[in-house]
Amino acid sequence: MNVRVVDYRAADAAAQFTRSLHETGFGVLVNHPIPQQLVESIYRDWLAFFDSEQKHDYAFSVEKQDGYFSTAISETAKGATQKDIKEYFHVYPWGRIPAQLKADAMQYYDTANALAAELLGWVEQYTPPAIAANYSEPLSGMIKGSNKTLLRVLRYPPLTGDEPAGSLRAAAHGDINLLTILPAANEPGLQVQDMDGNWIDVPCDFGMLIINIGDMLQEASQGYYPSTQHRVVNPTGDGASKSRVSLPLFLHPRDEVVLSARYSAGAYLDERLRELGVKT
Repeated sequence: MNVRVVDYRAADAAAQFTRSLHETGFGVLVNHPIPQQLVESIYRDWLAFFDSEQKHDYAFSVEKQDGYFSTAISETAKGATQKDIKEYFHVYPWGRIPAQLKADAMQYYDTANALAAELLGWVEQYTPPAIAANYSEPLSGMIKGSNKTLLRVLRYPPLTGDEPAGSLRAAAHGDINLLTILPAANEPGLQVQDMDGNWIDVPCDFGMLIINIGDMLQEASQGYYPSTQHRVVNPTGDGASKSRVSLPLFLHPRDEVVLSARYSAGAYLDERLRELGVKT
């Protein structure tokens, strides 16, 4: 599997990046516009938040799906039997955000959302006409007016040795949305599954930006852009005693967008949240 590392500033960046998405479901960007200093600041400040009792003041809303999700109510990946070993916070512009963390979180949200929209435009530009003919509207139109794009601040806590057998920081899964934008985490562990079922480490040097296809874009493109299974494996050695922080932005269309004859975006999201066990 050849997950391409593409220079965002290169003349052929859009073509090379979109080719990687089509072939592997993943692409990696360097020299991108998201400030690394901002990412590192968010990692540091949110680690302190997850280590505090304040997080419990933001217990998640089943209806709105915003706020703090503890390890006890963490997601169970589709097809998995154990909950992921993680806690996380859902950031929306309209949602609850701790006051001391809001400015950086919203700066990152706005910057990453603008980049995600640009990258979706690249995908739209390089989608073969026969595939694009099946879109209910241009990809760029699907996100206009959407209030569902989600910034998730994830913390994978240090391992204690008492974790249930077979549990992972994040079991194999595909993302729900159109595109996911993910700065390289502070610790390694992200893997993607190739066509033969082998697990491959995703390039993740600090400062890289990892982008992957979500299930909604796979549905809308009739599989031309594959939502590749990926996971976060448990560390060993010294890494087991360290927290891992991750900052994915999930680009979502409006609920009423028609993905296919089977699904609207809202119906698809609702089905998946129920499968993950975070909505009843």
